[in-house]
Formats: sequence, C-alpha cells, structure tokens
Amino acid sequence: MAMIRRFGSVIGVRPEKLEYYKQLHANPWPEVNAMITKCHIRNFTIYYRDGLLFSYLEYTGDDYEADQKMMAADPATRRWWAETAPCQLPLPDAGEGGWTEMTPLYHLD
Repeated sequence: MAMIRRFGSVIGVRPEKLEYYKQLHANPWPEVNAMITKCHIRNFTIYYRDGLLFSYLEYTGDDYEADQKMMAADPATRRWWAETAPCQLPLPDAGEGGWTEMTPLYHLD
C-alpha cells in the first residue's frame, strides 16, 4: 500500500472572478471529480480567505508525477482548467500551473 502524501498549496484569486470561481466549485463537473479520484487524490479541499485560495489534498498512489501527467492530458480536466485559470492570480514564485506549494509544519492524524 502506498504511503499518503499530503499537499498544501496557495494561489491568489482575482476579486472580479471570485463569485464565478465559487459557482464553478459549488457544481464541479462529474468527469473532473472522477479524474481526480482516478489519479489517487482524496480529501481534496479548497479554502478561501482574503483574496487567497488554499488547497489541501492527500495522494495515495505510487507515482504522483505519472498521475499528474494523466490528469493534465484529460480533455475534461483541460476544459475545467480553462475555466478556472482566468480566475486565479499566481503568486510571484509560482511554478507551472500557478499554485505555489506550501511547506508542512505540523500534522496530527
């Protein structure tokens, strides 16, 4: 069984796009949720506070990079990202994809 890897990330959200972003995530596309699950991601949560989006997820697979490539190649996911990306405002040190990974400091199961 694979070890659980936890990820936390942050990105800004454009104020004029916040309501649309909330609307998208209130009714996520089933095929996008299915791909997230297929890629061994669980407990995926996005939080909002003061112009920032914080995401948390748990990865339970054996090859994170391969699963991320599979997700990136999925047509429905690519269409979803085309809707969400214009809402987001990457931080200055953001890499590809715009989300900046956070460093975990504490965890308790």
